Amino acid sequence: MTDIKSDEGLEAPNNNEHINFHHPYTPYDVQLQFMRTVYNILEKGGGQVGILESPTGTGKSLSLICSALTWLRHHKRSRFSASFDETSAAMAGEPDWMIEAALRRKRQELARLWEEREAALRKAREKERQEEEKAAMGLHGRSVKRARVDDGEYGKRKKGEIDEEREFLVGDWADGTVTGDGLAGLSKETRELMAKVGLGGAQGKEGEEDCSLIEEEVKIYYTSRTHSQIAQFIGELRRPAFPTSIPEDMLSTDNLGKGPPTEPVKQVPLSSRQKLCINPSVARLNSLSAINDRCTELQQGKSGHKCPFIPNADNLKQVHEFRDTVLASLPDIEDLYRVGKDLQVCPYYASREAIPGAEVVTLPYPLLLQKSAREALGIKLEGNIVIIDEAHNIMDAIANVHAAEIRLSELRRAREMLGVYVKRFGKKLKGENRMMVAQVGRVVESLSEWLNTALNGKGDHGIVDSNSLLKARGADQINLYQLIKYIQDSKLAYKVESYVSHKEEEEAQGQGKTSTTTPVLHTLVSFLSALTNLSTEGRIFYEKLLTTPSDIKLSYLLLSPTHAFSSIVSAARAVILAGGTMSPFDDYKAHLFPMLSEDKITTLSCGHVIPSSNLFVWTLASTRPGQQGSAAASDAFEFSFQKRSDPAMIRQLGLVLLNICSVVPDGVVVFFPSYSYLDEVVAAWQAPETQNGPSVSFQRKQTLWDRLAAKKTLFRESKGGSSDEILQQYSDAIFSAGTASRQQLDPTGRGGALLLSVVGGKLSEGINFSDRLGRCVVVVGLPYPNINSPEWKARIEYVETAAIARLTSSKTSRFEGEGDKTQSRALTREEALPLARQVARDFYENACMRAVNQSIGRAIRHRGDYAAVVLIDRRFGTDRIRGKLPGWIRQGMVEGSENKGLAGLMSGLGSFFRGRSG
Repeated sequence: MTDIKSDEGLEAPNNNEHINFHHPYTPYDVQLQFMRTVYNILEKGGGQVGILESPTGTGKSLSLICSALTWLRHHKRSRFSASFDETSAAMAGEPDWMIEAALRRKRQELARLWEEREAALRKAREKERQEEEKAAMGLHGRSVKRARVDDGEYGKRKKGEIDEEREFLVGDWADGTVTGDGLAGLSKETRELMAKVGLGGAQGKEGEEDCSLIEEEVKIYYTSRTHSQIAQFIGELRRPAFPTSIPEDMLSTDNLGKGPPTEPVKQVPLSSRQKLCINPSVARLNSLSAINDRCTELQQGKSGHKCPFIPNADNLKQVHEFRDTVLASLPDIEDLYRVGKDLQVCPYYASREAIPGAEVVTLPYPLLLQKSAREALGIKLEGNIVIIDEAHNIMDAIANVHAAEIRLSELRRAREMLGVYVKRFGKKLKGENRMMVAQVGRVVESLSEWLNTALNGKGDHGIVDSNSLLKARGADQINLYQLIKYIQDSKLAYKVESYVSHKEEEEAQGQGKTSTTTPVLHTLVSFLSALTNLSTEGRIFYEKLLTTPSDIKLSYLLLSPTHAFSSIVSAARAVILAGGTMSPFDDYKAHLFPMLSEDKITTLSCGHVIPSSNLFVWTLASTRPGQQGSAAASDAFEFSFQKRSDPAMIRQLGLVLLNICSVVPDGVVVFFPSYSYLDEVVAAWQAPETQNGPSVSFQRKQTLWDRLAAKKTLFRESKGGSSDEILQQYSDAIFSAGTASRQQLDPTGRGGALLLSVVGGKLSEGINFSDRLGRCVVVVGLPYPNINSPEWKARIEYVETAAIARLTSSKTSRFEGEGDKTQSRALTREEALPLARQVARDFYENACMRAVNQSIGRAIRHRGDYAAVVLIDRRFGTDRIRGKLPGWIRQGMVEGSENKGLAGLMSGLGSFFRGRSG
């Protein structure tokens, strides 16, 4: 395993030191190191994995772009050269003049195809620019001959216009196979028509010359957590300029300007129908599942309607224009939607026509992490590059996309809806349909009976034996795989929910009310799909809900991401996991790809771009110096679950913050372990202080909360509150005082705001506390998850069991504990047990530290920024915990701070902020 740590002075491999990465600015040393590391991983290929940490503010996204695209263009040029060598080798023994003629023809043909494609894309870019200019001037956009379909004429139905049987009755169904290609969401008729007219990915009509359909051999699949993060990445993608993918000596003189020729990057963003559907009658539906079902139904036209936007022979020209515009313009999702709407062609399906010609494909987590989603979109990872940004939460993201839950109230609603549907259509259902609908009802009844029993039982939560859920009504004899397939193929959930919604709308209109239908049958399908997952990988839990009326839910949790992620790692040429706070690295290696050998994994922890003088990190173990963070010290800070309610410690914490607010200007953000503990601490600070001995002055009777409020404006995050609202108020409190008034503040630092937040809360991730918003970040305690919860008990048990299996069965196994260790033989169970328990403890602790590191990362967002980070808990002073902090935080740690107490902290903060302004 290659382990590169910039904070320890180790350099990345130097075989690419002189590569021009085409960075639009002069890159910092840490950016060069990051780019060289990425380039090396991609060049090695063969299933290489990189786990790379680059702090926020160091230009991580741009470094990823420059290194990956530079490698891709180099790789494509080398493939040109290799193809000529292959031609020469194939003609070995032929006269030299014949070989030269063949190579010349090949060069000319490749150059012609490239130049024609680039010319077509230049034309598309120019047309798009003209359309934007027209739009800016208030003129009409594209003129499309096809009639537009608006919500009034197509999306809304008048009462009495619906043929209920045609619209809602499930059609004939026969057990078949589910297609898994990129057009799997299309009906058979649509797929056949698209094939005839040359649509459907890289497949075109035989002999068709379409210069824009040149398929890129290697692609970069970039994914991040949210569409806004992807949009930011695409914005960065527009900054650099890269050389052509074809050698310059192959280009005609028309394509050679004064400087080196460049070639714009070709990128296509992918998303769900929910984001891209332009059909009003479909887009208005209230769930993704309903949108998917209605979309595929409208392609078949069995209900009397067909979607007019699906690619077909009539709109082939618009589809090609859509494709060229996408490849020419580096669009984001909003641009994709707009282009599709302007051209009156479905952007969800038409975007697939751009995939073959794209170099970069951007998509959100769920579309990459789920194999079924990749197959539906036609994504082939074999031999391609996968870059997962903001990857610190990748394991949680994998668990989330496979998670499912259902409530008893939803099952009751499902039973009611099925009853309404069967009452209307039961006699018209044919034998196979009648049997399958009855099976759905039996499954609903069995799950309901189990939950009713649990609701009346003693326990509030626990682990469920999946076999017990379907024992009632003979549901355990039902083939769930076939039942799920039936519901999906027949669109039963959509049919039932649509019919019930239709009837309720009629009744509501008669009473002057509105009606909404929850997609409970789609929720049921998701939960049943989870039930069919490998039993060793997941667990089912029940939990009583504090609602009126009382309710209870079943939830499925994927315990291990290994199997779900292995299909990505095994297929891709290379996988990059990148993030601002990836530390600690152990979990990714142990639980995402334990099957990989050490030489397949490269880790990098970059330093920050800020000067060392701009960061001050302090561990406060006790208010008094010399305690050395000892657990036995009476006044040591230890916010463990057993000790954190100590009134004296809570009061000492308040006094520490009072002192910090006296020195730190502008914004101070404090992160607590949980919402419940934050509530407990605030309640203690707001209570009148009790004093022993002589009476105190009136000022001393102020509560700690009052005294904090006298220093800074106080804000507090609440579990159900709006993060945007509180963040805006916090910002206003800091920025409302202009520069002049700030200069008039007294020397104690009075002014600004104090924000009390929660690790893992809404303000701990994705929020930018740069500059004055975050001059000091304080972390109180270590936010360990509740190890007594059923979910965490199951996780720990699974990790320990999996570690034992790995250590006892493999001749050479890597395990994570006190550093990376490798064993050369299979262990006995007795030998493996303590090591496995250590792996489980590390997994538990690493979950805590990832959350801490995310909170710390809210500060220091650019090179000119500066901030203090104060870690209040004696455990932050231990080598084990400190080793799991990001490298740049360890670099900024004041040596021995855990032994210097509050006086040392105040002296250090005073020196750090003295003379700073702005």
